[in-house]
Formats: sequence, structure tokens, C-alpha cells
Amino acid sequence: MADTESKDVELEVADDQAAAQDDANTVAASAPADGASDDAHESAATAEAPAGSATTEAEEDDDEEYEDSDDSLTYSNGVIEKIVAMATREVPHVLGMKGNLLHFVQEQLGAENLTKGVSVEVTDDNRVIVNISVIIEYGCYAPAIFEDVKERVTKRLAEMTGLEVAGINLRIEDVVTLEAYNESKKKFIDSLKHEDEEATA
Repeated sequence: MADTESKDVELEVADDQAAAQDDANTVAASAPADGASDDAHESAATAEAPAGSATTEAEEDDDEEYEDSDDSLTYSNGVIEKIVAMATREVPHVLGMKGNLLHFVQEQLGAENLTKGVSVEVTDDNRVIVNISVIIEYGCYAPAIFEDVKERVTKRLAEMTGLEVAGINLRIEDVVTLEAYNESKKKFIDSLKHEDEEATA
């Protein structure tokens, strides 16, 4: 009887050990599955990461393109010379730019190059040196005209381009009376009318 009980106890212990082993196997079996699931999640996250980083890199490339593209505003010497010439003509007692009497009559009527008599030089610090040759009205004070030219040219260049003037050199090419200027202007207009009449005849 005691032997039977002993066997029963041994069987129960054995059954308990087998059940424990089965539980351990179940846990062990499920653990790899869970681990594999975690690995799968990690792989998925890893797979997503490059895509995300690629988007970030593309955005960074766009930002770099914007940073690398520098805006600029430049002026041709011809534009600066034209502004200077037109500003100089606004000064009282300046009858015309470099040239003879006929030339400045023509330029007053728009028949001559507006930049004639003007040259500009750009310095290393992006300032402008202006050289101007003019014909002024006889009897007027040249130094006062010079001051007016400097003020007008400096103002116009600053207003229109933002450029700073480093220096202005004004050369008086000739002096002409208003009477002589008006007479030459009248003759020039008459000659143009005569040419038109001949062309239409």
C-alpha cells in the first residue's frame, strides 16, 4: 500500500514536472515569437527610417539650394552714365554735354547720344567716380554750377541706384551765350524742316 502511494506521489511529481516543462516550452516558444515580432517592428522601423531620412535630406538639399542662390542687382556703365547725364542737364546754366555748339543743340532735341560727355569708374568698394564734360552758359559762375552738378548727380544716383559717389570731376568744355544757343537751335530746326520738305516733294 505504501508502495502504491509512493508511486502515486512519484507520478504526480513527474506529472507536475512535465507540466512545468510544458509551460517552460510554451514560454520559450512564445518568447522567440515575441522577440521575432519585436525584431519585425524594429525592421519595419528601420525600413521606415531611411525613407524618413531621405525626405529630411531632400528638404535639407532644398534649403541649401536657397542658401546657395545669391540675389544680385547690377548696373551697366551705360545706365549709370545716362542717369548722370540726365541729372547734369537738370542743373541751371548747363546748356549741354561735351561737343561743339551743333552737338549740344542736337542733344537738346534728342538727336544725340545722351551719355556723350560722361564716363564712370567703379571703385573696389562699389562706389562711383564720375567724369563729366559740359558746355555752360556764358556769364555764369562755374564753381556754383559745379556744386549744383555734384549735388544733383549724387542725389539722383542715390535715389535710383543706391550707389555712393566717390568723386565727381567736372570739365567745362565751352561757354556759349543763350543768344548763340537759341540761334543755333533755330537754324538746326529750320534745316530739319527743309529736309522734310525735300523728302516729301
